[in-house]
Amino acid sequence: MPKPIRRVVVLGSGTMGGGIAAHVANAGIPVYLLDIAPTSLTPEEEAKGLTLESPEVRNRIVNAGLERIKKSNPPALFSEKVLDLITVGNFEDNWEWVAEGDWIVEAVIENLEIKQNLMARVEATRKPDAIVSSNTSGIPIHKIAAGRSDDFRAHFLGTHFFNPPRYMYLLEVIPTPDTDPAVVERITWFAENILGKGVVIAKDTPNFIANRIGTFAGQYRVHYALQHGYTVEEVDTLTGPIIGNPKTATFRLADLVGIDVWNYVAENLYKAVPDDEMREYFKVPEPLAEMVRRGWLGNKTGQGFYKKTDNPDKKKRFWPINLQTLEYEEPKNPRFDIVGKVRKIEDIGERFRQIFAAADEDRGATFITETTLAMLTYASRRVPEIADRIIDVDRAMRWGFRVERGPFELWDLIGTRYVAELAEQRGHVVADWVKEMLAAGYESFYQWEAGDNVAYYDLYEKTYKPIENDARVVNLNALRHSGKELARNDSASLIDLGDGVLLLEFHSKMNALDDAIAEMGYRALDLLEKDEWVGLVVANQGENFSAGANVAMIGMAAASKQFDQIEQAVKNLQDLLMGFRFAPKPVVTAPHGLTLGGGAEVAMHGDLMVASAETYIGLVELGVGLIPAGGGCKEMLRRVVNPAVQDTQYVDPFPFLRKVFETIGMATVARSAVHGRELGFLSPCDRVVMNDRYRIGEAKKAVLELVARGYVPPARETARVYALGKRGLAALHTAIYGMLEGHYISEYDAHIARKLAYVLSGGDLDRPQWVPEQYILDLEREAFLSLTGEQKTLERIMHLLQTGKPLRN
Repeated sequence: MPKPIRRVVVLGSGTMGGGIAAHVANAGIPVYLLDIAPTSLTPEEEAKGLTLESPEVRNRIVNAGLERIKKSNPPALFSEKVLDLITVGNFEDNWEWVAEGDWIVEAVIENLEIKQNLMARVEATRKPDAIVSSNTSGIPIHKIAAGRSDDFRAHFLGTHFFNPPRYMYLLEVIPTPDTDPAVVERITWFAENILGKGVVIAKDTPNFIANRIGTFAGQYRVHYALQHGYTVEEVDTLTGPIIGNPKTATFRLADLVGIDVWNYVAENLYKAVPDDEMREYFKVPEPLAEMVRRGWLGNKTGQGFYKKTDNPDKKKRFWPINLQTLEYEEPKNPRFDIVGKVRKIEDIGERFRQIFAAADEDRGATFITETTLAMLTYASRRVPEIADRIIDVDRAMRWGFRVERGPFELWDLIGTRYVAELAEQRGHVVADWVKEMLAAGYESFYQWEAGDNVAYYDLYEKTYKPIENDARVVNLNALRHSGKELARNDSASLIDLGDGVLLLEFHSKMNALDDAIAEMGYRALDLLEKDEWVGLVVANQGENFSAGANVAMIGMAAASKQFDQIEQAVKNLQDLLMGFRFAPKPVVTAPHGLTLGGGAEVAMHGDLMVASAETYIGLVELGVGLIPAGGGCKEMLRRVVNPAVQDTQYVDPFPFLRKVFETIGMATVARSAVHGRELGFLSPCDRVVMNDRYRIGEAKKAVLELVARGYVPPARETARVYALGKRGLAALHTAIYGMLEGHYISEYDAHIARKLAYVLSGGDLDRPQWVPEQYILDLEREAFLSLTGEQKTLERIMHLLQTGKPLRN
């Protein structure tokens, strides 16, 4: 393990500097955030009689950066408490703080002279082993350190975060020829393990890896659309999920990042790459330049390639711009035959092969074929200019732009030789090294095994090199392809993780809980009775852990008054989760992403939770007129009220009961796993994993650790929950009455809240007491069932299914 980084200093509190500081604090590392002191007063400051020496003036700029952090959407911080780790100051009064930093990150304005002058000051102040890095994306890294000492340059490199730093997985690390390899190793370890980033090593070339390839791809699509008459809507239809890209596709992505920023990056590249054979595509087309002149910059100005409109039917809200006239037009929802034909093909290689085969027959296929071949061949010609390894190019594109496959992975999956020949036929230039590779008999960029790439073609050694294997990185699809899937139905699978550890995987739509998942869960419990299995992990690698119970099924059953069926389904879920809780072998849950309703209940019923830092957990059933009934109420009482009562006999348990009531009653969803712990969803013993790639591996490790410590399951007979009875119920009813009178909730909200209060208080108990967990489960099930018989609950369920939005009736 490299020498630890215990304090970070961020120089520059703008969007990127503030975001980096926030995420360092998210990781639990104290950070100093510094910026310049103002050189003039604002009219408001003058009116207050302040001077340039006034403390609030001195830190005005950095405090504004701190406010942006607090108000950012999506949130930059895991929790408000994280702010305690950020200390703000300015370059004049607090410069000595730089000497405390183990890592000093520069994120000031993109001006070489300013950066060089700042580096001179840093060199005079930093401690000898401190790492110094720049977050620049447009200035050569080596130029920023020009003129500095050998020791400074040995500790200097680029660390290019993507915006927003909390959410974007990619971090490009850019060493210079002078950077000490040990420094690269140290910052890489810190970024991967503490900040939770995916690191790729890039060369010090303009825009590094992801933005060089990604900007070309975007610009080429725009130019091609303008030259061949494709509309904004057509391009976004053809460049989104159908080709393995996010839904933002091309023009929606430009609106998201800002058209001014999009143009700036392209213009900067045009100036910086005079020898790039595709340089002309980095020129900003006139329609985009005119949009910036008009102030139509995308989402931040309310209009860009799309403009939000308030139509009476409320269906067509975003009107696309006509790229020729720059007038907004009613959406046309374009349709292409090829899209309909390949939409449901899961194999992305087969999907592209069919698209390419139709390139001269279907207008949509033509666009995808030409723009994809241009991107793939451009990527081949940029290696080894921008990176020595093709795997770094692919990872940079997957992690930086969230595409399904990087260019060389995609090329392989379509057919390496086929794509090379087709590209040449259609006038795209394939890199010489690719032709040499194919001529030498290497038929792919990667060696593939069980659906995963295990080795990559090395340009220098002209053979395959194994991809480094990290035991913490588990690929469920690769395990599945290698025969480790033990059982499967439409919604769930059982997978052998090795070392006697079993995994229960959800793969239903939205990973919603249903009977098939319950069936596989019971099968997992049966296997845990056998000696060959030592424990169970409940996890998946879908976009989200679970969106909760299948609301549509509940709604249909309620509408047809099949209440016995609903009660049995709830009882099955309760019994399954209690089976996890009291299983003979350790059960570790590993949630990530949306972990809602029943998904949260699953996550809370293991011996330990190993949660991704980006876990948004919450019991949201009140939004559809129900209450948690899979043990969510019981678990929140056990996790929040029980510890308070057990800590001291003199504590008043009601504030803790009220916290549980408010969390469930307001359908609060945690902003992160750290926030989830504050709300009570995670216990103090549960773990938070910053790097989601390690989540399942760490969960498996946790199972084995529990086994090694001589795991003994909790005793069902002594499992109790503290209930306040009538005293708690009366106090909660008072709170509900106040909210109703204040018009914060509707009459029906109050009705549901009273049901929830009844369950959380333990019903009609005449005094506070410890009750069996099953007692609360029975109350949950009874209240849930009664609410499914209410017409207004049915209306809420149907409204959510039809509109995707909650109904307040």
